Amino acid sequence: MIERYTLPEMGELWTENAKLKTWLQVEIAVCEAQAELGYIPAEAVEEIKAKANFDPKRVLEIEAEVRHDVIAFLTNVNEYVGDVGRYIHLGLTSSDVLDTALALQMVASLDLLLSCVEELGQAIRYQAQQHRETVMVGRSHGIHAEPITFGFKLAGWLAEVCRNRQRLVKMRDNIAVGKISGAVGTYANIDPRVEAIACQKLGLQPDTASTQVISRDRHAEYVQILALLTASMERFAVEIRNLQRTDVLEVEEYFSKGQKGSSAMPHKRNPIRSERLTGMARIVRGHAVAALENVALWHERDISHSSVERVILPDACILTHFMLKETTNLVKNLLVYPENMKRNMNVYGGVIFSQRVLLALVEKGMIREDAYQIVQSCAHQAWNQPNGNFQDLICKNEEIKSKLSEAEIAACFDPKHHLKHLDDVYQRLGI
Repeated sequence: MIERYTLPEMGELWTENAKLKTWLQVEIAVCEAQAELGYIPAEAVEEIKAKANFDPKRVLEIEAEVRHDVIAFLTNVNEYVGDVGRYIHLGLTSSDVLDTALALQMVASLDLLLSCVEELGQAIRYQAQQHRETVMVGRSHGIHAEPITFGFKLAGWLAEVCRNRQRLVKMRDNIAVGKISGAVGTYANIDPRVEAIACQKLGLQPDTASTQVISRDRHAEYVQILALLTASMERFAVEIRNLQRTDVLEVEEYFSKGQKGSSAMPHKRNPIRSERLTGMARIVRGHAVAALENVALWHERDISHSSVERVILPDACILTHFMLKETTNLVKNLLVYPENMKRNMNVYGGVIFSQRVLLALVEKGMIREDAYQIVQSCAHQAWNQPNGNFQDLICKNEEIKSKLSEAEIAACFDPKHHLKHLDDVYQRLGI
């Protein structure tokens, strides 16, 4: 991922040095397991641990000649450890190291993402508490529907973040899997007990039944879970973009001192963060498709997945991490305009209360179809008219007046009716 969107905490997990470090971590864990079972001398392992090292530049130099990254790495490590290097990689194939080490990187990335999801959830929770009673219009199809509160909208976001967290936790178990089973996965030259001991040392579980590689359905699920998480953040971002439109302006991204919105138009305050989040989510979704393509490998293995994963796994983790930090900051500093929400809710004289009038008439004995026609007629007379006033038309309608008193009509236009059960949602979320 380009530096612009790479934050150091996640970026460091996917550097070349970090990758080679995990390779060495796996090799040493296997050596320790071999020694515990008596396959190699314990003193040799201690010497390996004391001397083992690598130089990323030297590894690349060797790879340029041998055209094999793991061989290049092992050659460089042996330049440090000397004769005891013969015990390194004993009975292993390259994928034992690559896939087990990759699992370590993916788990570390997931742990970082989980902490960021917690931060996002707390930011949304706080805003939901602050705006529990901030009344606004709810919209369906982009059209005014009925009253809600901004806090209720945020409660929906929080519930979605909680579901994403649950998915990540489950995914951590599914991806924390190692494979030390040799060529084509049959353990022909490595004791299965070595795999069990090495994986335990690394905080992983042995794969149930690997081929020469860990099956890529695990990795595809990983990227799909990230794509789903970023899609949620995109949903939040799109909502903010819609609510920030000039003709709506119910919320707005924080606009810092000295910030410029347009090179041509000084008045502009654009939702650039939300738009950036929308674009990033598209990239992660694209990576999810590529990850699915990696599942179908030839026979016990090929390396068609390798080039893809070198791009999509670091990028998906780095982008998701960036998006979580950006979304959290966006929510924390969101500008909310309750007066504009009130203004928009009452446009055209409160047409959004049409259902309450309809139901009140039906409760008074009017046939629903007749009531609907009368209420709709009043609503459409007010709709898109400069001085349109639905409530005024309702109050003047003789058929309605014959059924409802002034107090009963006024009660239909009280938004509190629509909010009386929102506490149930808040209780479910522990807000």
